[in-house]
Amino acid sequence: MATKDGKKTGGRKKGTPNKATRQAREAIATFVDGNAERLQDWLDKIEQQDGPLAAFKAFSDLLEYHVPKLSRSEITGEDGGPVPVQFVAPEQYTEGGWASQHSQSSE
Repeated sequence: MATKDGKKTGGRKKGTPNKATRQAREAIATFVDGNAERLQDWLDKIEQQDGPLAAFKAFSDLLEYHVPKLSRSEITGEDGGPVPVQFVAPEQYTEGGWASQHSQSSE
């Protein structure tokens, strides 16, 4: 339902599957769990007929309904730029921090 100014109120929260989607996923999960051996046979036949890529695609297409895809997220640095990363050798790391907070001697 929406208010007079068009703002939506009530209903499902964003990302919550509706009842039909949930039931479909449950049915696929039950099917996959109960037919694991047969599923492997089917995938083997697909691989023999169409190659390993086709078998993988069939499996990943089915898996998408059993295990939902995770959304991708991008991590950026300041102003959308790159995130600075420093790799530190274990011998440079100390309990108090990375080589006393990056101090370098000028010897």
